[in-house]
Amino acid sequence: MAALAFVFLMATAVEARAAAAEPPSISVLVPVVGSVAGIGVVWKTDVELRNDTSQEATVALSLPAAVDEPTILLTLPAGGVQRFTDVVGEAFGMAQALSPLRVQTLGRHSVRVIATVYGVRGADITKPEPIPVIYSDPYYPLRRLDGLTFSDDFRTNIGLANLGEKEASFTLALQRVVGRNVAVARVTIPRNALWHQAIQAIFPLITKGDDFTVIVETGSHDTYVYGSVIDNRTSDARFIPPALGAPPAQDADRQTQ
Repeated sequence: MAALAFVFLMATAVEARAAAAEPPSISVLVPVVGSVAGIGVVWKTDVELRNDTSQEATVALSLPAAVDEPTILLTLPAGGVQRFTDVVGEAFGMAQALSPLRVQTLGRHSVRVIATVYGVRGADITKPEPIPVIYSDPYYPLRRLDGLTFSDDFRTNIGLANLGEKEASFTLALQRVVGRNVAVARVTIPRNALWHQAIQAIFPLITKGDDFTVIVETGSHDTYVYGSVIDNRTSDARFIPPALGAPPAQDADRQTQ
């Protein structure tokens, strides 16, 4: 028994030394980037990386939900800036893709990441819309997307990303009045996949309206939620990051008055 205990302790010590020898890294996420055709417009994403530290930074960029999960490596000098116009095409050499973008920096400090989405229509582009970058684990069992619209003037898309090691199940509840579900949909998403759909495709029986809320529930970690509301006339987009939890009670009181 003593010999077995010694072997176990030695193996544990070797694993600990290996973990200590592995250099630390910081990972941040842009919830969605793309080069993809929409309704009368081609959506693209610009990404800027800024090394605000006093040391050189080694950075890996990957598209985990794209074909073959491509990754590129680059080095940023201290104070350096790297800009990608249409990150899917310029950085990864892909004609089209839609995926979260993972930015991993070797060391204890991440480079600063700025992402902007816009639509291209001929020689014109729409108003650029910033995409909030995720610097920490956003998991929460209930997340919600507020201020969604489906009408002649506006359309809404919803995105669910699963970057976990196994499939993830989501329940989506559409509400016009807080606490009252108009419709419910259930979706299962494979590992390392992005599901991006128009709201009327998710809830085909809904009628037009403004100020919808979609509550998204899942027990799976490494999952990400977003929405976008697009002006049908100009194609200008408004990115909707998730809020945590169900709508607060005061919102319910206000809507029922």
